[in-house]
Amino acid sequence: MPRIFIHDFRVPEDAIDELGHVNNLKYLGWMQDVAIWHSAAQGWPLERYVALGQSWVVKSHFIKYVRPAFAGEHICLYTWIAGFSPRSSPRKYLFWRPADSQILAEAETMWVFVDLRNGHPRHLPEAVRNAFEIVEDPDEVLQLARSAQRPHLAPDSSAA
Repeated sequence: MPRIFIHDFRVPEDAIDELGHVNNLKYLGWMQDVAIWHSAAQGWPLERYVALGQSWVVKSHFIKYVRPAFAGEHICLYTWIAGFSPRSSPRKYLFWRPADSQILAEAETMWVFVDLRNGHPRHLPEAVRNAFEIVEDPDEVLQLARSAQRPHLAPDSSAA
């Protein structure tokens, strides 16, 4: 079970905006997707949350765009849990371009655990909290990105 989850993909043509680079909203969608995939890899797919009657919802997003990304580029998206409070958790993200070892964006989402019937915040069940290991030092992720030998992606690979 990965404490730092990595999603490798090639930027699809439909992610490009009128300025010729990845549209800002695409980063947000990729963040949500990778959070769901990481949770599933830790044993908590969406269906398990629904059966519990509780799940995560977004309270806020913060994205710092550092460099543009373009169609066809290989990107590694790293995500990890940065901490827990009784009812919420910050999840961090690093968008990394291995071709030139550059950070494209850094982001954070504050997720709140809620009751699905009424939307009220709930205390995190111990089983959910125990499924995720906290990564406190973002430099650990950056070191992983710099040292990782990522697989070559076929030209038709995409984020979706």
